[in-house]
Amino acid sequence: MTSTAPADVRPDPPHDPDAGSLAAFGYRQELHRSLGRYASFAAGFSFISVLTTVFQFFAFGYAFGGPVFFWAWPVVLAGQLLVAACFAELAARYPLSGAIYQWSSRLSNVTFGWFAGWVMVIGQIVVVAAAALALQMVLPALWSGFQLIGTDPAPTSADGAANAALLGVVLLALTTLVNLLDNRVMSVINRVGVTAEIIGAVLIIALLLTHSERTPGITFHTAGAAESGLLGALLVGSFTAAYVMIGFDSAGEMSEETHHPRRTAPRTILTALGAAGLLGGLLVLGGLLAAPSLTDGRLAVDGLSYVLTSSLGDGVGRALLADVVVAITVATLAIQTAACRMLFSMARDGQLPFSRRLARVDPRTGMPGAPAVVVGALAAALLLLNFASPEAFLAIGTTCIVLLYLAYAMVTGPLLVARLRGRFTTGGTDETGNRLFSLGRWGVPVNALALLYGLFMTVNLAWPRAAVYDPAGGHWYFQYFTVLFLGVTVIAGVGFRAYRRRSAASTAVPEAAVGEAPVGEAAG
Repeated sequence: MTSTAPADVRPDPPHDPDAGSLAAFGYRQELHRSLGRYASFAAGFSFISVLTTVFQFFAFGYAFGGPVFFWAWPVVLAGQLLVAACFAELAARYPLSGAIYQWSSRLSNVTFGWFAGWVMVIGQIVVVAAAALALQMVLPALWSGFQLIGTDPAPTSADGAANAALLGVVLLALTTLVNLLDNRVMSVINRVGVTAEIIGAVLIIALLLTHSERTPGITFHTAGAAESGLLGALLVGSFTAAYVMIGFDSAGEMSEETHHPRRTAPRTILTALGAAGLLGGLLVLGGLLAAPSLTDGRLAVDGLSYVLTSSLGDGVGRALLADVVVAITVATLAIQTAACRMLFSMARDGQLPFSRRLARVDPRTGMPGAPAVVVGALAAALLLLNFASPEAFLAIGTTCIVLLYLAYAMVTGPLLVARLRGRFTTGGTDETGNRLFSLGRWGVPVNALALLYGLFMTVNLAWPRAAVYDPAGGHWYFQYFTVLFLGVTVIAGVGFRAYRRRSAASTAVPEAAVGEAPVGEAAG
């Protein structure tokens, strides 16, 4: 498809190498292919959205780890880069929407791949809800009039939690509308938002570092970690970094809408994570150095919003907070879009309830409308938990991280098995004739470390620590919320698969059609 094609036509020219590559996997070009390299980078970077996630979880990390929680950041970044390197290889070989589902299915079998996709899409829906909640960390600090419910803006208070849910629902209505428009509109919003976020992040970092109240040596102070010990502080403090550095696979999710995806997606997966990891780490460091006080308790409650308005003055601080609002909006949009593509990909293979409706693409807009409505509605329903209890804010945030980490492991695990059995080939060329991205001889050690890291972090994040998930006590269901939610997700998946096998009236594509391509095959 060329960018000059009429919007109401779904072109599929036989000479188009991108469409030909998609046809090799048995799919037609239905989504409009209009994204370039920067738009692909923006898809991954906006899902990660360092301003959204650092502002949302900085206070949590500091509350449990004190300044030393900073050192969890480079560890998580290194671990996620291992995972991203594996994903870059797969994005070059399988340039398909629904990346996690498609990759896992082709590396293992359809059933295992289906569960990877099921866990991933549920996780993405929870991430959408969690991202929308981030507005509460910024809007009331920007202007008190945004506190529409009660007077206490802290997200851990009853007023703050309810207000966060209300603001989140409004944001989800907006992002759902955008996801029903042409994908070129979505791409423009994404690119403009990411550009504004990067500029804002650089400015915030520069201003924080030039307003430092102390030296970087403060990051070695363990005073705030006295109760849980240094190891415990780093394990819990890693939640902040873990929450920030997910979603880099979104560049792969958008492969069917990207020009030259075999060449573009691997690069943008790695550059999006690398840029976000660097900027996020500097934001955390700058916040610790510029905070007016490390002991008055405000840093553990109000986080970076408090640092900006206190250290930089109301005028500059509020202007930068406005940029954070843009980042949160674009992040929520990007995450919802990624979840839509996962639903579309699985439905296209007949792997979900109401598959025909979910797989329908509007030929004029090139957008699957039904998935956008479903993701928006389910994410909004999750936000209602915030009206029940403030603890839901943290429960929703950590649950989404665990689901995504588990889904990632359900790709790196089969990939490692395929490597060890000699079933994963590393040859092939991209659309321009250049060799595909490959880890070469480093493939096995990088893959093994990526899997071990992913499994360790999944257990660490899901561990039912009462001090983390139920600090007030008396809410056992919040302490075990992540474990319970994961269990319900798996049981629901098992139930649906059993029902689908028994249903003689199923309209699904035969399961053998998914995953038939040889492991690692590249039809460049």
